[in-house]
Amino acid sequence: MKSVFIENPHQVVMKDLPCPVRKPGEALLKLLYGGICGSDLGSYRGTFAYFSYPRTPGHEFSAEIVEVDDNGYGLKQGMVVTCNPYFNCGECYSCRRGLVNACMDNQTMGVQREGAFSEYITMPLERIYDGKGLDPRVLAVIEPLCISYHGVKRAEVKEFDKVLIVGAGTIGILAAIAAKQKGAIVYITDVSEVKLQLAREFGVDGTICVNNSYSYQKAVDEITGGSGFDVTIEAVGLPSTFQNCIDAAAFGGKMVLIGVGKKNLDFNFTMIQKKELNVYGSRNSLKPDFLELIDLVREGKIPLEKIITNTYKFDEAPRAFRELDENAGEMLKVLIDFT
Repeated sequence: MKSVFIENPHQVVMKDLPCPVRKPGEALLKLLYGGICGSDLGSYRGTFAYFSYPRTPGHEFSAEIVEVDDNGYGLKQGMVVTCNPYFNCGECYSCRRGLVNACMDNQTMGVQREGAFSEYITMPLERIYDGKGLDPRVLAVIEPLCISYHGVKRAEVKEFDKVLIVGAGTIGILAAIAAKQKGAIVYITDVSEVKLQLAREFGVDGTICVNNSYSYQKAVDEITGGSGFDVTIEAVGLPSTFQNCIDAAAFGGKMVLIGVGKKNLDFNFTMIQKKELNVYGSRNSLKPDFLELIDLVREGKIPLEKIITNTYKFDEAPRAFRELDENAGEMLKVLIDFT
């Protein structure tokens, strides 16, 4: 079979590998669609904190079950599925408390372990979720929606909360969609007017194009009457965007960090005390997030297919990474078609 490898920063190649052989308790899957996420792009650029080279990327995907034994999960040959790609150790303090998404030895596919961008993969049965008839292209985008949904749940966003999403990439827009599902009033900010236009198509209540710090803070004050946002969500992973979230949060507000970066930030941490901010980290997602969102998308409550802006054939994967790198300000979800 063929597999995608990121050999080094800015170097994606196709390799021929033996097909995997499933073990007891696993299913053999044929990939259908895979999404290139922000962490994959960071791995390509050499900026992602957790990636090591060389490695097969990919942890957003849909697949068809090719081989599976009788099981108690209702999984059958021919079923179109998606999977939970975060492998937890089951033994650390986090796992023992049920916080498996925050496992101290977490291994996410395509980051700390081999990813899904191969023609065939094997997966443990307990990590495989029935797509319930969803289009395989849409099903491949369930995982990034889970990331955003989990962050919104961390902040306990509720109806009429004023929420600011910092970053109008895929995760940011999906966070905006998740917050709207909770009945919040949602604004989103970015440096790219193209991405903000895409965000407006998903029904956000307003946008802020960040040109300089003065216009950003002025816009925040105008929108909130100088009070700040009830919840701010960082979906970029830069020091400046973290600071933007701290600055825009209301006194007694909440701030959620989803973005991942490698740079440090020197900031006046006393502002957290002064505002009595609740600052949350949000890592990965949980099985209930997947199951809830598959049902919500099936019910037509989340127009997830609109987030897909570009699709490339499997053998075009090197070009897909290169063009996403060059045009990240204009693309949202990029899919690789394995069919």
